Amino acid sequence: MITRRTTLGMLASMLVPGTSRAAPEPAFLRPYLRAQTLPVLSERIPKNPRRVNLAAMGREPGKYGGTARMLIGSQKDIRYMTINGYARLVGYDENLQFQPDILESFDVQEGRIFTFRIRDGHRWSNGSYLTAEDFRYTWEDVILNKDLRKGGVQRELLADGKPPVFEVLDELTVRYTWSAPNPDFLPGLAAASPIILLLPSAYMRHFHKKYQDEFRLSALMKQYRAKKWADLHIKMSRQYRPENPDLPTLDPWMNRTAPPAEQFVFERNPFFHRVDENGLQLPYIDRFLLNISSSEIIPAKTGAGESDLQSTGVDFSDYAFFKDSEKRYPVKVKLFKRTEGSRIALLPNLNCSDKVWRNLFWDVRVRRALSLAIDRHEINMVSFYGLGKESADTILPDSPLFKPEYASAWASHDPDQANALLDEVGLTQKNSAGIRLLPDGREAQIVIETAGESTLETDVLELIKDHWMKIGFSLFIKTSQRDVFRSRAMGGDIIMSMWNGLENGVPTADMNPSRLAPSADDQLQWPVWGMHYLSLGQNGHAPELPEAIKLVELLKEWKRTVDSAQRARIWHEMLEIYTQNVFSIGIVNATLQPVLHSSHLHNVPETGLYGFDPTCYLGVYMPDTFWYSSEVS
Repeated sequence: MITRRTTLGMLASMLVPGTSRAAPEPAFLRPYLRAQTLPVLSERIPKNPRRVNLAAMGREPGKYGGTARMLIGSQKDIRYMTINGYARLVGYDENLQFQPDILESFDVQEGRIFTFRIRDGHRWSNGSYLTAEDFRYTWEDVILNKDLRKGGVQRELLADGKPPVFEVLDELTVRYTWSAPNPDFLPGLAAASPIILLLPSAYMRHFHKKYQDEFRLSALMKQYRAKKWADLHIKMSRQYRPENPDLPTLDPWMNRTAPPAEQFVFERNPFFHRVDENGLQLPYIDRFLLNISSSEIIPAKTGAGESDLQSTGVDFSDYAFFKDSEKRYPVKVKLFKRTEGSRIALLPNLNCSDKVWRNLFWDVRVRRALSLAIDRHEINMVSFYGLGKESADTILPDSPLFKPEYASAWASHDPDQANALLDEVGLTQKNSAGIRLLPDGREAQIVIETAGESTLETDVLELIKDHWMKIGFSLFIKTSQRDVFRSRAMGGDIIMSMWNGLENGVPTADMNPSRLAPSADDQLQWPVWGMHYLSLGQNGHAPELPEAIKLVELLKEWKRTVDSAQRARIWHEMLEIYTQNVFSIGIVNATLQPVLHSSHLHNVPETGLYGFDPTCYLGVYMPDTFWYSSEVS
């Protein structure tokens, strides 16, 4: 029974700050409020919620309601809700500057001491309070647990190879202290797939051998088909791909559907920590319906009006079709700028097992010649309607670090200079068809492998095939599955591959420049060198090229530096080395990404930056502030 006192409390809880006007509760939640299975608004949000002033951002304050449909290619793509929802301890704003989000505040001293303040009264989606205990549990009982983290503490949580000292200062304050600067920490928290520092401890204890009795844990393992308790804990705690509907979350929408399913339902989190300037709790949209469809027909279904918000699974080649759909359905299509350093790039494998090709690729003149031979203008006109920017694989003008010379480095179309460079290398012998002969007498035939996930790749390669014939190189295309493709690159079986260019083409000096140096095994131009760095010298082997060695040294220097000016200097030195040495052959960047949405959906930006890192697709533009109206936007 709702008493007069409860009713007054509900009204008081919904007062708009600075006024006597009440902010209404979402109609979606009223049945729960009437049944008293949910507390009133003032008890659901933190005492100091994150206040989003939409008018100051040039957007409209909205209203509650509506269901948005979205198409996904497989069950794993429910992760898009986590990426686009973009609730992070610390996140980027639209200008890619750090700001507290889930946290009330954060303080950084000497680049190594990070103090986090939790919002008083912040709750998980199941109503349990978020406290320092959740951080402690995640650090001590999960991250440091050898059964759960067999590989040890992840790289982003190490500085000079050492983890931090973790402290609980009080119920709402925690601190991480490293012995050396850790510049990867905040970017790691703000990432599309963020560092996990925070799990709902009250819920997760049920699946941890330290807190659950052996008999009950065994029963849970049987119920959820896990062979080991660690497998059970990992399965139940997965946040990035939220397949467990019972797992409490801090995201704007929470999954209500257990896999397998053809449709996943995400509903508003009644305890979400953001409000607008009118006191309305975000998100505005009540539900998302994610419908699984074959990846090949997502564009067709999108253009047929079966999606209310779609940016994934579609590409610029679908834009004309979507514009035509505006005439038949209440939809709008907008164009965002993709953030890769190159929409697609050629990556000569400097670690390939073919010694002749490896020696050639180690000669910068060969890499430069292959780049100069490409007619980027033709590719831009044919594949991107002239709307892209012909460029080396480098950062975009939207980055404060951009310099025109990075974009133009060996990226002009100059087959005469390319031929001269190849002659200078000694590749002067040709067969009757005009194909150059390698030092061992073989024809200069380059097999370029792709993951076969886009017709764009093969279309562009067909054009490059003609360009390279003019310098005496023949090109063959081979496709394989992504996992096989990467494994073959690591094994040295791939001579050259085609993939995206630099993932983050809009960096600031405080973002990690690791993609410019051999630092990961998924860098297809030097996977073995990258594995050596990634494994702290345990696997692969160190780079032998002086320029690659220098890039690793600069990366390590960047990690030790806390001064932004020094970090910028290091970025520029690395960009100069990377582009002048053509370690990846960029073609076109600043290409456009269609974002289709219902005409009745407001606050979707007219344009923006679009990429996995650092914008989290639509994440930095806060889809929790998108809202429905009977009027078109």
